[in-house]
Amino acid sequence: MEKIWAERALLPDGWAEHVCVTIEAGRIARVEPGAAPQGRRVALLLPALANLHSHAFQRAMAGLSEGRGPEPRDTFWTWRQIMYRFLDHLTPDDVESIAALVQMEMLEAGYATNVEFHYLHHGPGGRPYANPAEMAGRIAAAAARTGIGLTLLPVHYQFGGVDRRPLAPGQDRFGTTPGDFARLVEASDAALRDLPADATLGIAPHSLRAVSPEGLADCVALRPDRPLHMHLAEQVPEVEEIRAAYGRRPVEWLLDNHAPDRRWTLIHLTHMTEDETRRLAATGAVAGLCPITESSLGDGIFNGTIWAGAGGRYGFGSDSNIRISLTEELRTLEYSQRLRDRARAVLAVAGRSTGRVIYDAGLDGGATAAGRDTGAIQPGLWADLAVVDLDNPVMAGRRGDQMLDSLIFAGQDGLVRDVWSAGRHVVTEGRHLDRDRIIADYLATIARLQDRM
Repeated sequence: MEKIWAERALLPDGWAEHVCVTIEAGRIARVEPGAAPQGRRVALLLPALANLHSHAFQRAMAGLSEGRGPEPRDTFWTWRQIMYRFLDHLTPDDVESIAALVQMEMLEAGYATNVEFHYLHHGPGGRPYANPAEMAGRIAAAAARTGIGLTLLPVHYQFGGVDRRPLAPGQDRFGTTPGDFARLVEASDAALRDLPADATLGIAPHSLRAVSPEGLADCVALRPDRPLHMHLAEQVPEVEEIRAAYGRRPVEWLLDNHAPDRRWTLIHLTHMTEDETRRLAATGAVAGLCPITESSLGDGIFNGTIWAGAGGRYGFGSDSNIRISLTEELRTLEYSQRLRDRARAVLAVAGRSTGRVIYDAGLDGGATAAGRDTGAIQPGLWADLAVVDLDNPVMAGRRGDQMLDSLIFAGQDGLVRDVWSAGRHVVTEGRHLDRDRIIADYLATIARLQDRM
């Protein structure tokens, strides 16, 4: 049992002072506002978010794709070719080391959970490993080391395009037939068995261009009680390719052929019409937003105001992991809406500031996307908690929602001092408990990669 006493805390019904939180067996057992000081004393206690979308291995190629290539215009599609060439050098040991760094950086940024959209399954050239979940097992091994909560999403990746063309070089490391994918899911589930009880599994058909309609139906039926994630409507050429093949835009096709609900997390959703935005928001599906990556890749701007106005739910992920920063993900969403609409405090509502609205949305959407009992400081939920330093000029004199506004719009992740994931106290004084060794292993991995490339 552990007790945390906070000067201030964000509870489900709002801000409270002198809050004692008791943790037992990884879960929140009791929450007592107005309590006398006891246990570990902290300044500001927040429920910690889940990072709902990550491709861990891409962290190691951050900074390698900023030069202009031979194409007249650099785009997501030219970046993808760089990514394919890079991943062809990765070994299972490399992936485990990179994933540990990613998870450590997530925890230090204030995330408690890594939802890993995992599609790097095979060896170079598509050569299968003896264990189909060899790479998935390396993500799980990294989570065992870092202590982060893990929702593992093995990805079904069937074709190189909606016309069912074969996988291109690089993509062949992702490839699965429907039978392969069912076996991969079983093996990935087994890879989680040595992790704590909060680790869990989901299902991820990659996208409408990489999975056939029949393959998508198989995925929907495979584990009907688990989260289902899919990329959707990220790029204009993707939208055009789906419309040419199926006669409908991606979101329109999905709504006409499936019944997305709270189980579904749809990643990016950058290119939707107003009607599609409202219809999809009404289903309860989560929009998985990755504003830093979407900015990096030039995807476009999400219809955040229409989505939120229609009651749409959303959460945040670091996707390519070019920069793992919780505060920057949240403010980049709001700033994108401001730049488009030439307005301020766009996502704020009566009674809740911009920062509060965005943080609350991230808690709700992230918990649902992770399939995890989390998202609030409330008895019965996993103790996913973050402590923020108030003894900092950025936070001086702030109260209520102003604390989140200052953290998100004027602060940075270094204000996060402590993090618990399912009661595991993995970040103290802003540093992960195994930081030095994780960084040393990562640096050695990069040195080996440079020798091979």
